[in-house]
Amino acid sequence: MQELKLKANKREVLGKKNRFLRRQGITPAHLFGHNLESVSLQCDTVELRKVVAQAGETRLIDLSVKGVKEPKKVFLREIQRDALGKILLHVDFYQVSMTEKMTMDVPIVLVGEALAMKGKGRLLSRGITELSIECLPAKVPPQIEVDISRLTDLDQAIFVKDIILDPEITVHADPEQLVVKVIEIAVVAEEEVVPAAAAVEGEAAPEGEEGAEKPAAEAPAGGKAPSARTPPAKE
Repeated sequence: MQELKLKANKREVLGKKNRFLRRQGITPAHLFGHNLESVSLQCDTVELRKVVAQAGETRLIDLSVKGVKEPKKVFLREIQRDALGKILLHVDFYQVSMTEKMTMDVPIVLVGEALAMKGKGRLLSRGITELSIECLPAKVPPQIEVDISRLTDLDQAIFVKDIILDPEITVHADPEQLVVKVIEIAVVAEEEVVPAAAAVEGEAAPEGEEGAEKPAAEAPAGGKAPSARTPPAKE
């Protein structure tokens, strides 16, 4: 992998005056590290932007500071941008010792194609997206690639214990933590709803409801049933 290099100058402009540097195409920065006093720096914005895009926080950078003989081995530690994320406002560099181990969170990147995904209604369920490791700075991988082509059946999964790294890298994570799994999307069938007011065909309406047939009047003993149109007999 190509070595990343960046040049920087010591910075004398501090505080709110940094906005004048940005207008000139210069980004303020800081350098700090173990047993190292913080140093104010400034970098060409165009060159810095290129390095930031390639390095992330997991690639070593050779930082050459004007007036200092040996380049410093650094990682990007904090990148400040404007609200829209387009303008670099400030960058922090962390100087490391190449002989001392360090702990970092490295992003996990899925590569390949899972044959199990060819079935309908399936998706990849992600677990952890970063892996905490400990090693010498020169051994830190920019990213950890996980090949998902081994996933050939539904419910197959890859766990932390399945990731193979350099023997000199120590993993600080539960071996049983999930990295990725092929799952099936649960489809809930919609039940047909019958309106409560709809009467079932052929079912008699309850007595007393509108439209129900009224029972015929019973005839008194020895005579006919009274007619609704026959006026009552006068006394």
